[in-house]
Amino acid sequence: MGKGTLFIVSAPSGAGKTSLLKRLREELPDLVISISHTTRPRRPGEVDGRDYYFVSVETFERMLAQGAFLEHAKVFDHYYGTARRQVEENLERGFDVVLEIDWQGARQVREKMPESRSIFILPPSRQVLEQRLRSRGQDSEAVIARRMRAARAEIAHYDEYDYLVVNDRFEQALMQLESIIVADRLRLARQREKLADLLRNLLV
Repeated sequence: MGKGTLFIVSAPSGAGKTSLLKRLREELPDLVISISHTTRPRRPGEVDGRDYYFVSVETFERMLAQGAFLEHAKVFDHYYGTARRQVEENLERGFDVVLEIDWQGARQVREKMPESRSIFILPPSRQVLEQRLRSRGQDSEAVIARRMRAARAEIAHYDEYDYLVVNDRFEQALMQLESIIVADRLRLARQREKLADLLRNLLV
């Protein structure tokens, strides 16, 4: 099996990125969703090692000093980072890996791994985005206003990505995400290695 592809997926908070990737993992069971490290508090229902690796600020900064992260960013006063070794090992084993990161992290990863593919998920409108944030019932008005400002800043970087997907109808957005990954797997460079025996047999 050849080397896998690294997919970067970014979106503003409330665009539905996490829900889409959870379903995408069910549709493509050989896809690896990278688990990030974070210093933010655990939310209700979140599990350490499944949703994030929840670590202290001291632990995160020590890992950062050791060069353990492929990318990192500070968002809403909390650190987030992707462990380099975990990603590289999965790619070498032939698995496609998805990084769920913001535009800052995406820019860092593209500089280090220019062969990666990047996807930006857009909400269908500002009104829908605000409605989704309010429906969580977790944030104050001040936090929602802050998230809406951050969403605009995040969306401003859409043109740095290879693909744009609008999450208006969930199933359609899911199908589009899946299509991007399946199409990449059918590229000549990947198929030539995977189908080497078949090609040799056909060309005898």
